[in-house]
Amino acid sequence: MSGQTNQKKSVKKLRVDKILSHMGYGTRSEIKKAVKNGYVSVNGKVIKDSGMQVDPYHDLIDIDGETVKYREFIYLMLHKPQGVISATEDTREETVIDLLDEEYALFEPFPVGRLDKDTEGLLLLTNDGQLSHNLLSPKKHVPKTYEAIVAGEMGAKEIDAFKQGVTLDDGYTTKPAVLEITSVESSEEGKTSHVLVTIHEGKFHQIKRMFETVDSKVLYLKRISMGALQLDPLLPIGSYRELTEEELRILTGSDTKE
Repeated sequence: MSGQTNQKKSVKKLRVDKILSHMGYGTRSEIKKAVKNGYVSVNGKVIKDSGMQVDPYHDLIDIDGETVKYREFIYLMLHKPQGVISATEDTREETVIDLLDEEYALFEPFPVGRLDKDTEGLLLLTNDGQLSHNLLSPKKHVPKTYEAIVAGEMGAKEIDAFKQGVTLDDGYTTKPAVLEITSVESSEEGKTSHVLVTIHEGKFHQIKRMFETVDSKVLYLKRISMGALQLDPLLPIGSYRELTEEELRILTGSDTKE
C-alpha cells in the first residue's frame, strides 16, 4: 500500500488533539490524557494544552517519541472485486470501505462514482471532495473505459450505433460512445465478443443497458480507466494502493496539491 502523494499545504492552524485524532493516534480524550502525561511535544517542546493551535504542515509534532506526518487527503486506487458494493457503509453488504486497513479507513474516504456490485476494476477512493466533484461533474466529460464480454457478434452496426448514441429503456439517449471490438469467439453456446467501451457519462447500469439496445447482454464488465488514470495491471483484484504523485498529476490534469 505504498505511494505517498503531496498534500495541500494549508496556512490554517489546527488543534493538536484534532490533528492527532485525524491521524489515528486515539480519541480526543485519549490524546488529552497523553498530553497531560507529557507524551506530546511541538517543535521539541513538551506541551500541556491539547487544544494548542499549530500548523500541521510546518510545526513538528511528536507523540511518545514518534514524529507525526500529517496529511489531509488520501487517494487510493482500488481494484474492486465482484460482489462488493460501491458505498461507504451498508448493514447487509460488504462495501469497498470494508476492504481498507484501519490506517486508511480513519480518513473516511468515499468512492468517486460507483461500479455495479457485479462489476470489477478501477475505483478511486478519496476524502478530497473537490477532486471527486471535478471528476464526476457532467461538464467535465471525463471518459471511462471498460473491458467487456458480451453475447453475440458485435460489428460495424453496433459500433455506429454507439457512436451515434443509443436510446435506453427510459427514453434517454446516450452521448456518443466508442465501441472497439478486440475479438469474437465461438462456442457451443454461441458467439461472444470481447470489446472495449468508452463513455463520457455514468447513468445507472449504463453499459449493460446500452448493449441491451443492440440485442446483446453483458456477461463480464471491468473498468480499466477513468480519465487518464489507468488501472495498475499488477494490482490484484481486491487490493489497493495509494496513487503515485505522477498518477495524481495525471488525474487532476495539473500539478499535485502542494
